[in-house]
Amino acid sequence: MTGFSADVAVIGGGTGGVAAALAAARAGATVVLTEQYAWIGGQLTSQAVPPDEHPWIEQFGATASYREYRRRVREYYRAWYPLSERAREAEFLNPGWGSVSAICHEPRVGLAVLHSMLAPHLAAGRIRILTRHEPVRAEVDGDRVVVVSVRDLETGAEVEIRAPYILDATETGDLLPLAGVEYVTGTESRAETGEEAAPEVGDPQKMQSFTVCFAMDHLEGEDHTIERPDEYDFWTGPDAPVRQGPQIGWAVEPEPGRTLRPNPDAATDADVVVSASWQGRFDPPPGYQSIEDQWRFRRILSRANFDPELRSDVSLVNWPANDYIAGSIVDVSPEDAAANLHAAKQQSLSLLYWLQTEAPRPDGGTGFRGLRPRGDLTGTADGLAMAPYIREGRRIKARTTVVHQDIAMSARGDRGVRVFEDSVGVGSYKIDLHPSTNGGERRYDPAWPFEIPLGALLPQRVTNLLAAAKNLGTTHLTNGCYRVHPAEWNIGESAGALAAYCVRRGVEPAAVHERAELLRDFQGELERHGVELHWPDDVRAY
Repeated sequence: MTGFSADVAVIGGGTGGVAAALAAARAGATVVLTEQYAWIGGQLTSQAVPPDEHPWIEQFGATASYREYRRRVREYYRAWYPLSERAREAEFLNPGWGSVSAICHEPRVGLAVLHSMLAPHLAAGRIRILTRHEPVRAEVDGDRVVVVSVRDLETGAEVEIRAPYILDATETGDLLPLAGVEYVTGTESRAETGEEAAPEVGDPQKMQSFTVCFAMDHLEGEDHTIERPDEYDFWTGPDAPVRQGPQIGWAVEPEPGRTLRPNPDAATDADVVVSASWQGRFDPPPGYQSIEDQWRFRRILSRANFDPELRSDVSLVNWPANDYIAGSIVDVSPEDAAANLHAAKQQSLSLLYWLQTEAPRPDGGTGFRGLRPRGDLTGTADGLAMAPYIREGRRIKARTTVVHQDIAMSARGDRGVRVFEDSVGVGSYKIDLHPSTNGGERRYDPAWPFEIPLGALLPQRVTNLLAAAKNLGTTHLTNGCYRVHPAEWNIGESAGALAAYCVRRGVEPAAVHERAELLRDFQGELERHGVELHWPDDVRAY
């Protein structure tokens, strides 16, 4: 069995994992970074999810390295794409003019930018990346993880990784059960967390839906209809296991126009107005907010930004109609996990096929056969994202758990941002819970901007494993805002910086948390590298 040794092992190369590796290497540590999929970057790349960001992202509320990522994305388009004059001169270029983010962009551009940020460390030998490797075993000595074994998904060979500090940056906290780290999943009871909004009885399998996203454009007059999915009748029928009524469907306005409204019997209030000006360009009709336009909401290329114009916009489909909540891929048998992932892909393909063949058109016809899946942008043959978009997985039982009353407007009122003395970063997003397995309902809850306490990265017992992604100490409720892109990046960056700090200083993470002089020293190091620890006093809830 081959093996590698490093100062820091980062298991999981998603958004948090890449940020962790960059921070550790920046501080002089050697790093082995592993990733299950062929692309590093997670939410930003293999999962094909344009960034979910807060309103102040261009001014504050993110780390300097996350802003550097965003700056490089814009420079990539300026360097290599035929931008229009207006787009080229835009200070805050938004390649897709999508409304979910000020920088909606292609997954493969995100991948190129992440590799450019890692390149100096790869050349210097500070970082080694093992893609298509998943964790399969961990060796533990008392309260320390000493070895993590990962399996090459191409050859089946196993690789042992030894490091004094292990970071779990997997999408669902896969390393936690392997290493015997105490964790929770799903909903906790009200008695466990003290959250008035929590249920009386918790359910470990009541987790937010995951989604297999896909990208598509539209070429009028062409036919790009995919093969009819095997489970199409099921996902367009009345008994699809998601919500009452068909999972996929909408009704056309009776008067002539260019909008399609969801069928109220088939969807929730989150299924919003969809623009139907299907001539390669999708613009919301007058009077509708941009968030009411599903096409524009996660549009990753706007042809108006290019000269000559592209043949079509490109939009990323991460809609309520392809949120999968019929089952989990966490803490279930491998067979059930594989079956649920397959079914989620069928659900997304069924949505695409329905749009191509049966979606009512304002002109009285059905289907938009010019819709073309863009697997070339997601790195796949079927047009779907390479990896499922994971909103929620395992969460460590941490020294500090962020609860609903720390951040929610409904619980905190006008008291402002909850300040954590051990803060290692910031983030902001509403508590956004998608429909969940086992009947969990969609929930929007305005929230104050939040801080990331160091104690939330530290397990209660295991001494050298750190949470470096969405698996930090949150509850089911608060995970709904800590899971977004800039927050996950900050979590990973601070975890990577902490591991390198502990290697350099010869101290344990718990000591940094407990000893005021070490905590202040580490926080000062974070601030010198552009990690914001607190919010401005006048910031508002979102």
